[in-house]
Amino acid sequence: MKAMIFAAGLGTRLKPLTDTLPKALVPVCGKPLIEHVARKLQLSGIDDVVVNIHYFADKVEQWIAETPWIVTEEEKSLEPGTMRFAVSDERAALLETGGAVLHAKPYLQGCGRFLIHNVDILSNCDIKWFESQVTDDALATLLVSERDTTRFLLFAPDTLKLVGWMNTDTGDYHVVSPEIVPSECRKLAFSGIHILSDKVLSLMEEYVVEKGLVVDEKNGVRFPIMSFYMWLAAKHPVYGVVADNLQFIDVGKLDALKPAEEFVKYHAE
Repeated sequence: MKAMIFAAGLGTRLKPLTDTLPKALVPVCGKPLIEHVARKLQLSGIDDVVVNIHYFADKVEQWIAETPWIVTEEEKSLEPGTMRFAVSDERAALLETGGAVLHAKPYLQGCGRFLIHNVDILSNCDIKWFESQVTDDALATLLVSERDTTRFLLFAPDTLKLVGWMNTDTGDYHVVSPEIVPSECRKLAFSGIHILSDKVLSLMEEYVVEKGLVVDEKNGVRFPIMSFYMWLAAKHPVYGVVADNLQFIDVGKLDALKPAEEFVKYHAE
């Protein structure tokens, strides 16, 4: 299984740190966020990664070039303990999460399955266990949990098929078919970690055409992956997998840095 790390974001909620650094290189316990994610993937047996870059892209590329246990996509062999990193360049325009996956198609097609991991997520998720929960018919499988939030994904309680989303603060919701009643669904929080079949890449192209999205042949097309998931779930199996006792930190704000340091130290012991 390959992996994609979402690392192109502007990191505006981490200013002033991100005035001079991309979010991916914000340090936690002396190591950049991207290194924490990469090492977690490596310990799970994933050694082939693509990372999308936009904001301070050169600095991410420099980190890749200077990290001794990372080799570039041009190097065909991997020594024990190393990882291969490919770069999906979004310097011209941020493509959001769905557009980013489609833009990375050259690196992901033909791999069977690939995991997506946000660069600013730290968790105790057992990725090998998560992969073992993916069913053969699943086109996408989302790691979810019982977590206090205002933005939930909605799932059929018996099958855990994705059927919509809900914002409990605003009361807004979306369901993939009109007979679905949100109050009868199971509400679960998304972790930013998901596994996709590479079959979704062609379906993303179908989605782009059906939605009439503007495609720049050179720079790609912009759309959020959750919108694609809602379209996909109306036609194909998209499942949630509940991670019990999931410990999860979104290192997207300055006040999350101290808990993130404590999390990393605890799990290093």
